[in-house]
Amino acid sequence: MLNDTITHAERELYLTLLALAQQQPSAYEWLTRLPTWLNDIKNKANYAHAPAYQASVARLPEITVNDVDLDSDVLTVAANLSDSERKQTMALLKQLMPWRKGPFQIGGRIGSDEFAIKIDTEWHSDWKWQRVLPHLGSLKGRRVLDVGGGSGYHGWRMAGAGAETVIIIDPSCLFYHQFMAIRHFVGNADNHRTHYIPVPLEALPEHSQLFDTVFSMGVLYHRQSPFEHLQQLKGQLVRGGELVLETLVIDGDANTVLVPHDRYAQMNNVYFLPSVDALIGWLEKAGFTEVRCVDVAVTSTAEQRKTEWMTYHSLADFLDPNDASKTIEGYPAPKRATLIAKK
Repeated sequence: MLNDTITHAERELYLTLLALAQQQPSAYEWLTRLPTWLNDIKNKANYAHAPAYQASVARLPEITVNDVDLDSDVLTVAANLSDSERKQTMALLKQLMPWRKGPFQIGGRIGSDEFAIKIDTEWHSDWKWQRVLPHLGSLKGRRVLDVGGGSGYHGWRMAGAGAETVIIIDPSCLFYHQFMAIRHFVGNADNHRTHYIPVPLEALPEHSQLFDTVFSMGVLYHRQSPFEHLQQLKGQLVRGGELVLETLVIDGDANTVLVPHDRYAQMNNVYFLPSVDALIGWLEKAGFTEVRCVDVAVTSTAEQRKTEWMTYHSLADFLDPNDASKTIEGYPAPKRATLIAKK
């Protein structure tokens, strides 16, 4: 028997946007575009694997959930899985590989993964959240936009931190269906405060000014026009809203920016890596105020690595085998800074 998780989640998203539009008319444009956004992600002509991903989500079993913890490092859905439920769920979730952002746990108890399915993702996204969370303004009662949210791990954590509404956006067909798989097991534990729209930032109506907090983590260096990205982020914020920006940086002064000639850590879509001081200048030039850098961390091979749930090459393969302080191309190894600013 197939479940209707995706249909139900999309209905809840529509109802959330409809309620929002009654307070903020700019949300009506989102409602107008929503059918196209949701149809495009399921179109086999756009995404060859879309039907298979949908089928994997639809075949996930209905289980009896004992508890859901959105506020722990391992996002946990506690349940007593039968052997058949565990095998079926494991097989279907593995059809949605590679899992890059997490971790997640389906089954077992809160704080114990015995007899559970532990989705050990490529990234320890919980480590990033631990670095960011202490510096945030309270998310309680706030509308939040998570740009480039991947499988939705950080979006769930934002809901766990008390956000009134979280909308995750990311154009990946795979990530969208990974989110729906987790939504299937979370059910209504978050009171349907967490939603996913499978589009990039530039697809959103400009200057919506709907969100109290906007996150852009791991996106800026993929943008050919970083200033356009910053302006688009600013356009989604209410006046006085908070931007949380996390991106790759390099050491240097306010005039230092690395433009990789070809690839950076084997990524061919990395365009600009500024210094922290340069990035502060960019944000100020884009019209943000109260800009501050709250964290700088070198990415380690313990934080990003190959796992059973992501079996392809990972960070260790992208670093110089003789000098881990450099990428395989000879650039400085990945270092990430988190900046917070106000509109």
